[in-house]
Amino acid sequence: MLNRRNRLLLLKLLSLFSVVRGYNILMIGLAQYLASIYILSLDLPLRKVVFDFNLFAIVLASALVIASGYIINNFYDAEKDLINKPRKSMLDRLVSQRFKLTTYFVLNFLAVFAASYVSFRAVFFFSAYIFGIWFYSHKLKRVPFIGNFVSATLAIAPFFAVFVYYKNFEASIFVHAMFLFLLILAREMIKDLENMAGDMAQDYRTIPVLYGTKVSKILISILILLTLLPSILLIYFFDVGYMYLYFIGSIFLLFLFLVMLWKAKTKLHYVGLHNILKFIIIVGVFSILLIDVDLVLNRIL
Repeated sequence: MLNRRNRLLLLKLLSLFSVVRGYNILMIGLAQYLASIYILSLDLPLRKVVFDFNLFAIVLASALVIASGYIINNFYDAEKDLINKPRKSMLDRLVSQRFKLTTYFVLNFLAVFAASYVSFRAVFFFSAYIFGIWFYSHKLKRVPFIGNFVSATLAIAPFFAVFVYYKNFEASIFVHAMFLFLLILAREMIKDLENMAGDMAQDYRTIPVLYGTKVSKILISILILLTLLPSILLIYFFDVGYMYLYFIGSIFLLFLFLVMLWKAKTKLHYVGLHNILKFIIIVGVFSILLIDVDLVLNRIL
């Protein structure tokens, strides 16, 4: 049995894990490695990719910056989250704001240190990434649409770092990136509908607060319809192996999403829509394996 002090320490660790959303960071790191193996470095042996310390440093720096980004975002959104996410906020508050800020600076320092192993350009990239996340959390988050656009851009930045490292700029990669970007942008706008109560109370000038839910739904619908374009291109014009099944499934889910979007009225409905998009993104990470199911076995030797 744990004593009171150990239980409190365990709760604080759980709180910090909740703040930095460790499960999201693990998923992003996995996606970076899968993209590197299956899309970006097809001419390299598997072990050379997996045991590439430069790649590991990039993934590690990405994880540290993303974790620090969640911390600074949580710091600025503390009051709003008390309204929108009361249970999660109570868990997050087990760790003091001062400790969160200290952890924020430590993580950013470690991220830049990890990037310095790769190159000066990597240091510049991750320094700019850190600044971008802070500026978004401090200022841009309150600006309608621009805040959503910047948030989606920051979300795909870790993948851009890997693309640049491998210097692979094939058209299919950009089509994949556009698919992911549009999904994330739509998800960000759904979160605004989900968090309207807290946004209104804290004077966040989001699209649903300023223009109403109907305008938000129209814009989200446009984004979802635009997402169909890269899906169709990847199915018919690019060699994605069995991953075409994922894109076909995504199209059906996105049409279901549109139907549910226009019927949605409550926060619970918007949470469900958010989870549909999150599910498509997560399944997409593992679906990278379908590009060539024999690829790993063939490249081990």
